[in-house]
Amino acid sequence: MSTKLVIGLDGHTSGERALEFATTLAEQIGNCELLVAYVIEWSPYSFQTAEENAQRHKRREEEISTAKERVVEPAVARLTSAGLTASSVVRHGDVADTLNAIAKQANASQIIVARSTDTRLSKRIFGSSTANLVMEADVPVTVVS
Repeated sequence: MSTKLVIGLDGHTSGERALEFATTLAEQIGNCELLVAYVIEWSPYSFQTAEENAQRHKRREEEISTAKERVVEPAVARLTSAGLTASSVVRHGDVADTLNAIAKQANASQIIVARSTDTRLSKRIFGSSTANLVMEADVPVTVVS
C-alpha cells in the first residue's frame, strides 16, 4: 500500500515551495503517490449579470484548461521525470473545502500547501485559504513557509 499526498498548488512561488517539499518527502517515504491539486476559487454566491451567467460554463472550462496547461501539467511532468508517481486534478470551489474533499476522495494521508505572502485586505477580513484548510481538514496539513 502506498502513501498518498495531495499537493495544493496556487500558480505562484508558494506552490513551488510546496511541490519541492512534497518531492523530498515522497523520496524519503519511497512508495508514494502524489496528487497535484489546483483549485480555482469559485463561489456560487457571487453576484453576476444574466450575461455573465450565460458565459459561466464556458469560462469555467477555459480556466480549467489554462490551469492544467500552465501549472498542473508542468508540475506532474517534473515529478514523473524525477521518478515519482503523480497525477493531477483541477476543480472549482472554495480552496480549503475543495482541497479537503480531494484528499478525502483520494484517501490521502496528508495535504501539503505553502503559506502565501498575500496581504490583501480580503485576507485580513475573511482569513486565508491555508488557515481555513488547517482548521477544517480531515487529514494532517503541512504548511511550507
